Amino acid sequence: MPSDFDSSEFVDTEVHTTVRPHVRPAIMSDSTASNRPPSREELDHKVSDAQQQLAELKRKQEELERERATLEESRRRRVELETGHEEMLHQLTRGLVLLEESEMKSRRDAEQMLKTLADLRGALDKVRAIQQDGWSAESYNVELTRALTAIENARMEWNAARLKWPMLEGVVDAAVPMAPAGPAKIQGHFLGAQSFTELCRLGFALTWPVAAAVLLGSILLLLFRR
Repeated sequence: MPSDFDSSEFVDTEVHTTVRPHVRPAIMSDSTASNRPPSREELDHKVSDAQQQLAELKRKQEELERERATLEESRRRRVELETGHEEMLHQLTRGLVLLEESEMKSRRDAEQMLKTLADLRGALDKVRAIQQDGWSAESYNVELTRALTAIENARMEWNAARLKWPMLEGVVDAAVPMAPAGPAKIQGHFLGAQSFTELCRLGFALTWPVAAAVLLGSILLLLFRR
């Protein structure tokens, strides 16, 4: 292996002995660039960037506000739906029950009123059928008994109708009252509402047919004995 230096080779000593000066490039360091104040162009660029960021944030804020308003409206309508659903279920169910009860009550009252009308018409026909002019002397007592019986029956029908329907007494009520459930309630209500004079009249009216029958029987017995 040959050595690094051979004496037979030509060597220019001036070239090796001459030292070239080192030239450094004119490059500005980062610390020097950071210490200098920003230029007008840089400031304008930063202001423009800040304005764009603010505009973007404002746009996003408006979008979020619209989304929030939409969600609040949806929530309000959902609450209104649930509240209205429960309210109408309750109101309609309650209304149907009340109307059905009222309809049944009105139907029962109508049926009882029809029966009362029929009874009063029958009693009126019997009273109208009384014709005193056609009575003969022989049938006077019999016709009189029949007439008094018809009148007494008509009076009983009228009193019973007055108990069932206060409107016959001139009492105006918003709802037609239910007829009493039984004779005991009718009698108790009637007796409690009448004065002493009316009770006496009622007692006389109730005992009049019996007294008339006894009187007629006595008269007929006396006639037969003669």
